[in-house]
Amino acid sequence: MQKYWGYDAFLPLQERAMHCVRSERDSIVVLPTGGGKSLCFQVPALRMSGMAVVISPLISLMKDQVDALVECGIDAGRMDSTQSVEERNSVIARIRNQKLKLLYLAPERLFSNGFIDFLRQNKVSFIAIDEAHCVSMWGHDFRPEYRQLGILKKSFPGMAVHAYTATATEKVRQDIAQQLCLENPEIIIGSFDRANLNYKIEPLANKLNQVCDVLDRHKSESGIIYCIRRADVDSLCEQLADKGYKVAPYHAGMANEQRKENQEAFINEKIDIIVATVAFGMGIDKSNVRYVIHTGMPKSLEHYQQESGRAGRDGLEAECCLFYSGGDYGVWKSIMRDMEPQAQQIALDKLDQMYSFCTGIACRHQGILNYFGQDLGKESCDACDVCLDQLDTMDDSLEIAQKILSCILRLQERFGGDYTALVLTGSRDHRILEFGHDTLSTYGLLSDFRKRIVRDWIGQLIGQNYIQKVGEYNVLNVTEKGWRVLKGQESPDLLKPAKKQTKTSKIVRDSWLGVDEGLFESLRTTRRKIAQEKNVPAYVIFGDAALRDMARRRPSTLEGFLEVNGVGQTKCQQYGQDILEVIKDYCHTNGVDMDAQTPAETCIAEDVPSNPSKARSDAFNLFSQELSIKEVAQSVNRAESTTVKYLLEYIKQKGIDNPYPWIDNEQVIHRIADAAEKVGTERLKPIFDYLEGEISYDQIRITLACLGQHR
Repeated sequence: MQKYWGYDAFLPLQERAMHCVRSERDSIVVLPTGGGKSLCFQVPALRMSGMAVVISPLISLMKDQVDALVECGIDAGRMDSTQSVEERNSVIARIRNQKLKLLYLAPERLFSNGFIDFLRQNKVSFIAIDEAHCVSMWGHDFRPEYRQLGILKKSFPGMAVHAYTATATEKVRQDIAQQLCLENPEIIIGSFDRANLNYKIEPLANKLNQVCDVLDRHKSESGIIYCIRRADVDSLCEQLADKGYKVAPYHAGMANEQRKENQEAFINEKIDIIVATVAFGMGIDKSNVRYVIHTGMPKSLEHYQQESGRAGRDGLEAECCLFYSGGDYGVWKSIMRDMEPQAQQIALDKLDQMYSFCTGIACRHQGILNYFGQDLGKESCDACDVCLDQLDTMDDSLEIAQKILSCILRLQERFGGDYTALVLTGSRDHRILEFGHDTLSTYGLLSDFRKRIVRDWIGQLIGQNYIQKVGEYNVLNVTEKGWRVLKGQESPDLLKPAKKQTKTSKIVRDSWLGVDEGLFESLRTTRRKIAQEKNVPAYVIFGDAALRDMARRRPSTLEGFLEVNGVGQTKCQQYGQDILEVIKDYCHTNGVDMDAQTPAETCIAEDVPSNPSKARSDAFNLFSQELSIKEVAQSVNRAESTTVKYLLEYIKQKGIDNPYPWIDNEQVIHRIADAAEKVGTERLKPIFDYLEGEISYDQIRITLACLGQHR
């Protein structure tokens, strides 16, 4: 694993899953996206005699995985309909010559033209089924062709079959085992929690503004925006393009060639953003997606976990924003109308649970875990809007809820949420006047609030099971829990219309600890050039996590480069010298030390050492004399980058609130302060980008350190 992938430790449950493969025992492995499922079968395949066969549902997913394996120096291949006859014949020859260690196939290829018989004539070590939830009708992406895979145990008697997925409830796991005819499989279930994902959920108000707020926090970073309908994809994509964002659409109504072209542009970082229906993403192995936005409610928590899980596959922080409305429920219900009765009821139950998740105000991570039968095990996830204290509840939630519930009863439980909100806000809608509902005692009780806010509160009460929707027209009924609220025996939580922003996720702070962001950007540029030359996705060359570790360690030798997490021997041989030159040039130009031994803060120093070194003490003394950074660096015989760190500590210790004389341009200081106000201070890069690269990272750090004294 270290030789080929550059990893020196297992992720949770990886070793156990690999042992199942080595011991030739059937298994079902459920690990979260980014949890290293692929390595569970790829690593043992290299240690076992013969060739592993991997069944995968999408060509793009197979291509990405094979490209990544080849980049690591591993003999892997695939067979699919996009290949020429010559390419397929080449793969067949490598199979016959026992050159391949891993062969990727779609189910359709496996069952075509006697291909199973061909495989039986060659030495197969084991069979791995990726995205195994596709086997089950209880899963979120059921595929009938996956049901046929049960024939494998009969076609290859005695051979182990291993199923891998990121999303599977207990019912889905049981169905997978039954449909694949697995023999006493070991079931390995990791935590469904994606701790690096920061979940934020809010009602849809102004779609374009809400989306742009997220995009502006992630300039030049890769992200996915999901819409329910194709028309919404086209409309939003056009609006974003008009605003200058590098964006492309993706949905099933487009020509195959156009979809493929847009997908490849996203993978190869020619565009930053893909706007898509859920037709996009399952076959995407892109590791550096930094955000996923849903502009409508997904139809199940499995779908939400799968779709939001396309962010942060590299284990680094990523943002997942969901903007929902009550209308989403009706859209999905309409789409499900033609389903078979059993399947429709399953889908509607999942939709109800999804709506409750959106309108609830409990920890988002805990909500997902509860759905999959797990528990977070702590009070706060430190990675969602609820736990980061970004939501405020109304002080008079009980009184508001009682007014809403009373209105539903006054309307004799015969109307839906929109109409009820109109009555409560005192609307003069002709229907209300015709029905005489303007004479009800509850008419206008919430006229101080906009209809949208009251409608959101109704949705929150539905999500907390105080109100239920009934019948084809979703009329509102008061539940037993709702009656307890009316009697004052129980109080719900309702959100304030305005939300506050307070805390920042710890994983965001920690993941950038010690990383030189300027060097990280230089390495991204180099990675993109290499990827374009080799015609492979950039993340296949190196993931963002590896680039951050390079920018943190700043190695000067190949031995040091091999210590970077995610750098194996093959990649070291291929790219080591080129990457070292980039690091060396950057460090020399910017006065940054190479071969950093431990991560160091690149922003404002958190703690001042109790026993500062002589160089630091001398620097503090010189700073008090208002000497420049260059003068101090020369006096204490330290690099300017080290001297800046001393200055940040000095500013904090002495409570300095004016960057002068270290920044003697008042306009620069004002520009940095303005940028910090606009984009926040949790990371330097958004500020650097906002300033169009015209002001250095060190000037930004120093100014922020001084501004921090005012807080």
